[in-house]
Amino acid sequence: MQAGVSAKLEMQRHEKSRRLLPGLTVNEGFMRHPFDLEHGVRTSGLIAGRHLATGHRHDRHATAYYGVAPSVLHALIRRWQRSQPAAPLGDFTFVDVGAGMGRAVLLAAELPFRAALGVELHPTLARIARRNAAIWRASGRARAPMRFSCRDAASFHFPKGPCLVFLFNPFGPVVMRRVLRSLASAFAARPGQLDLIYVNNEQEGILEQQSGFVRLFLGRIRRSPADAKADRAILNNQPDGEYAAFDYEDCSIWRWMGARPGPSSS
Repeated sequence: MQAGVSAKLEMQRHEKSRRLLPGLTVNEGFMRHPFDLEHGVRTSGLIAGRHLATGHRHDRHATAYYGVAPSVLHALIRRWQRSQPAAPLGDFTFVDVGAGMGRAVLLAAELPFRAALGVELHPTLARIARRNAAIWRASGRARAPMRFSCRDAASFHFPKGPCLVFLFNPFGPVVMRRVLRSLASAFAARPGQLDLIYVNNEQEGILEQQSGFVRLFLGRIRRSPADAKADRAILNNQPDGEYAAFDYEDCSIWRWMGARPGPSSS
């Protein structure tokens, strides 16, 4: 009987390991971030973009999954709040585009936003994010309603009212342009009601080219010592050394002010 139970447990462990996305096993450098250890959620791991295939035409433009450092997001939201947004925080919906396992949404839900939403293309990541949200609600940490949509960011319908969109370098220039065009269309008649927080802003030039957006901040946001230590240990533990560890993130904050009309053709 004992041998049978052991064999069953071993088979279950094998099945669980087989289902994990590349980058989420110990042999592939996986380490749990202190955020997960403290709160009992699952947002750790580094998954390269090439391992995030879903069959969607935008798969090849995915960058990677990695959870944002809590201290970086907290610092950026504080900086954004000092930028004189169009409405009080409670009127804004926080939208994480490329939400992954949902760490940014969990952090945002601790604040009294109107809602905290996540948009994620990969079904496995979206499923994990929903489980994390259930844990967050049960713990009493959520002050804002949370919801995750498993869909392409370029076709997501943004909610009415002011929105704060969060981007942690989720995709390359092709999808970035499509998402910005979608935002410009959705908020065409709502100048000032869309703000963007952009972390690891590799596509900053695409935003600079998009008419209607005004940059409020550009610079480096430092991780807290605890976050810097954790991220350095996690990234340095990757077997292929593909991603470097720094104590800061290059970031920007943008506001949609509406596209200016073109010159008249009288």
